[in-house]
Amino acid sequence: MRYFFPLVILLLATPTSTARSIKAVWDEVDRIVAIGAIDADYQQLIAVLKRAALIDEEHNWTGGKTHLVQTGDLLGRGGKSRQVMDLMIRLEAQARKEGGFIHCLLGNHEEMNLYGDLHYVSPKDYIAFRDENSEKTREFHWIHRFTEWRKATKGGGADDPERTIAFDGPYRKHWEQLHPLGHFEREAGLGAEGTYGKWIRSHNAVIKINDTLFVHAGISPKYANRTLTQLNQRFLKRLGAFTKIKEGAAYDQDGPLWYQGLGRQEVKSLNVHVETVLKHHGVRRIVIGGTLTAGTVLPRFGGRVILVHVGLSVHYGERLASLLIEKGRLYTIHRGKQLPLPVTQDSRFLQYLQQAASLDPSPSPLASLIRRMEARLN
Repeated sequence: MRYFFPLVILLLATPTSTARSIKAVWDEVDRIVAIGAIDADYQQLIAVLKRAALIDEEHNWTGGKTHLVQTGDLLGRGGKSRQVMDLMIRLEAQARKEGGFIHCLLGNHEEMNLYGDLHYVSPKDYIAFRDENSEKTREFHWIHRFTEWRKATKGGGADDPERTIAFDGPYRKHWEQLHPLGHFEREAGLGAEGTYGKWIRSHNAVIKINDTLFVHAGISPKYANRTLTQLNQRFLKRLGAFTKIKEGAAYDQDGPLWYQGLGRQEVKSLNVHVETVLKHHGVRRIVIGGTLTAGTVLPRFGGRVILVHVGLSVHYGERLASLLIEKGRLYTIHRGKQLPLPVTQDSRFLQYLQQAASLDPSPSPLASLIRRMEARLN
């Protein structure tokens, strides 16, 4: 079930008439690390950053001029969204001082949270947002809700003591379950004027670094001919206006935050489309983070598409892998070990999978994929 709270969101999100232009293209970057969905899992974020040599034991930036790309879904089921965002905000500032950069792309979970869709938010996530006034804040919102109910039902039972008791009794308990302490503070923090809301709204949906395009889910045929500026400004404009929730690219199943074709559809059926996108943006490959892999970084379309959503969070099994592009060469950092990433599914690819699996706790989630590759090659 999805819960929406348009009244509060509308108050917090003031529609913007124009979208700010945020830089989306970087050139001459020697070292790029790309990681997939974090799903608000703070400990796993720490783990993957350490293994990519981007932070130290005190969680400070050690990546120098590296560009880190987090491909969306920083938020999610893990229950530590505030800690995750606080860390990334701090690391952003540290990286820039060293000549590096952190790119947190918009994912569908960010979009859902900004619009008030709390479908994947863990009850634990609200704890970090509580303060000494949380009880009073929730009581204030309940009184408002109760007052609105009485106005709406006046002459239709609002003066009936039994109905009033039911509304202020069982219904209130249900309402409080949907609005745990910290709920309204979290909502305000993610609002258009909130610390985290402003931060998320300052991010792009699609960026280009050197000869690689980075996006959360993918570029569908519907958006194949849009420029980066057109794609990004479309999102920035809509994220500031709740009323545009289902317009354009936002909440569009073919949009860059939702489209799953590049990770799921048969390669032959999309070969021409992939070539069209690459040529249009002047890149060699697209890195996507919206399609879950079998447990490590995987290439598709002969390396023209790279999947980096390996399942980092506890929800997916605490898998640990990230993509490294260093001076144009592709590697996977799998549980801290750097492995060359083959782009064609031949014997070298099978060896790559076997090496990665040997680093996993047994049984490796890659086992079934390895068996299929062995059968295919034999």
